[in-house]
Amino acid sequence: MSASTTSVRGTSRRGPAGTTFRPGSKRQHEVTRLLPGPMLAIILTVLSAIVLIPVAYIFLASVNSDIGVANGEFWPSSFSLENYTKIWSSVGLAKGLGNSVLVAGATAVVSAAMSVSIAYVLVRYQFRGRLTFLRGLLALQSVPGTLMVLPVFVLFSSAASYLGVQVIGTQWGLFITYLTFAMPFSTWVMVTYLRGLPRELEEAAKIDGASNVGVLVRIILPLSWPGIVVSGIFAFLLGWNDVLFASVMTRPESQTAAVALQIFGASQEGGAIPLYGQMMAASLVCAAPVVILYLIFQRYLVGGLTAGGVK
Repeated sequence: MSASTTSVRGTSRRGPAGTTFRPGSKRQHEVTRLLPGPMLAIILTVLSAIVLIPVAYIFLASVNSDIGVANGEFWPSSFSLENYTKIWSSVGLAKGLGNSVLVAGATAVVSAAMSVSIAYVLVRYQFRGRLTFLRGLLALQSVPGTLMVLPVFVLFSSAASYLGVQVIGTQWGLFITYLTFAMPFSTWVMVTYLRGLPRELEEAAKIDGASNVGVLVRIILPLSWPGIVVSGIFAFLLGWNDVLFASVMTRPESQTAAVALQIFGASQEGGAIPLYGQMMAASLVCAAPVVILYLIFQRYLVGGLTAGGVK
């Protein structure tokens, strides 16, 4: 082997000119890095600025006066947290956040729990219609949500007329709507993840006398936490960020935070100076739960999106 190639000997590698370095060392990162250090620093700085500058402006506007924001001030002349106290009465944010947490949280939990069991059957068992079902999961991802608003509304209205069950305007009706759209994506995420799990662990558990349910609960679930978290968070975001279905399927007492923000923003159009500070403060408050969720489950998200199984 030539001196310019890299070889593995124990725990060290031979680099150019016969130099050796250990895995994880600074020298190894320099060899495997695709971009030069200065260029990488410039790109990361630009990307960070694209993300952080708008967030910084929203925060500064939330602690500024409405007149100051209207005059184009980036840095407030005076700081005040008054907007954060007013939004709970003017926007009606407390009730909206409560409905969003309840509906989106229930969607995430139920979607993740059902998708892992469905994916396990699709991955580990062979039966007629299995490939058709998998292809159907992919096909459902291409259907725009705007095309489904009217059919879903008519279906739920018919349920109230023929079955005497009121669905529109209730929290559980919105939950069923979100679960319908979250299940295909969550199931496909879990199918992709479970394909990377070794079958030997399940076979060993069955030899020890474990049933299929026991294998799912004791073997598959502990190994599938990264994939479960990914599917659950995406289902949560589906319900948290949705405005279209929530605007049609809810009443004032069951409106979500996204709908409350949309109504508050629309009411500020025209007339006097809009309440820019309160709109910015309400936006940050609504975004905070999602950011906290990402920070808590960041380790699982990275594993679920990149690992694709157990190495």
